[in-house]
Amino acid sequence: MRNLPTIPFERGSLLDVPEAYRNLRAEEGIAKVRTRMGDEVWLVTGYEDARSLFNDPRLGRSHPEPDKAARLSSSALLGGPQGDVATEKAEHDRMRKLFMPSFSARRMKALRDHVGSLVDERLDHLAKLTPPADLHAELSFPLPVLVICQLLGVPYEDREYFGGVSSRMGDMLDMEKSQAAREELSAYMAGLIERKRREPGEDVLSDLANELDDNGRIAELAGGLLFAGHETTVNRIDFGVLLLLANPGQRDLLIADPALAPGAVEEILRMVVTSLHGLPRYAHEDIEIGGRTIRTGEAVVILTGVANRDERIYPDPDVFDIRRPQTDPHLSFGYGPRFCIGASLARVELEAVFSRLFQRFPTLRPAVPMEELPRSEGRIADGFARLPVTW
Repeated sequence: MRNLPTIPFERGSLLDVPEAYRNLRAEEGIAKVRTRMGDEVWLVTGYEDARSLFNDPRLGRSHPEPDKAARLSSSALLGGPQGDVATEKAEHDRMRKLFMPSFSARRMKALRDHVGSLVDERLDHLAKLTPPADLHAELSFPLPVLVICQLLGVPYEDREYFGGVSSRMGDMLDMEKSQAAREELSAYMAGLIERKRREPGEDVLSDLANELDDNGRIAELAGGLLFAGHETTVNRIDFGVLLLLANPGQRDLLIADPALAPGAVEEILRMVVTSLHGLPRYAHEDIEIGGRTIRTGEAVVILTGVANRDERIYPDPDVFDIRRPQTDPHLSFGYGPRFCIGASLARVELEAVFSRLFQRFPTLRPAVPMEELPRSEGRIADGFARLPVTW
């Protein structure tokens, strides 16, 4: 077995990216590494390389021989290959066409005022509490969950249930647990879809129930949307708050001018690395890139959070600057044909939060040192179990 570095590299603060990634990028560009499962993969941490490979039709989520595919982790969601080589592109295009109208920029713009009023309600509630309070429990978690529930047509009162299932689904260490949770969430969604066929509403599940007969496929996709639609945004609110608290000059700029919120959100999206797990792709043909040859069947791991700190693209990439020019869009939502359909929704939610939170609570600060914040362990997304704050 070749002596290769093993990913993910350890990091201290969740606001930082391990220097080892930058060193590897500088020394090797696209580098061969080993995953925690012991498999060899190509690691992509450069901005231009990542963008090029996101756009390359020769890379996919499926593998010609799935049983032989390299794995990143035991996660049923992002640990290994998904789908079938013969049908992947057609299936992806079909599903994207179905989902896109529900997440269009126009529809998200119409949601903006509603999401803003939901944030105001959460902040009104927070103001009535005696500090310290848990910002994660009072704002970061309930807001995205409420929004995605309303959009999809999922009962908000089920949030504790599917939050628990999502947590197990994101487990990186226990494949059986992760797969069982994925199947459980799909079964839950399939039950909801049946109900939507009988009692349709103004929501995404009702739209899909009318368009598709394949309950299993809709349920699987909707379960993935429910997972992604709250898990990543929850973490980005927590991390964004901590970034602003760690950079009081930037926080003060935002307090003085809430119109800077969209720029602040883009910088939070660029800087926040909620996971060092990476996105797996598999070569369906040989690919020549950056002086490397990626052979058919080999795995490629794209680390968008590290590519977003590429010093060749972003001057002073580790500096948090809410007025940074948006000349090279970050890759936090991917790029090209697999650009995240939920990007507009995430931006609406984050802008609603960061245009209001520090206006309402200008003296907001952590109630415990950052290194003492309890982390959620063993999951795809790094995050905090609680975020105690005072004001």
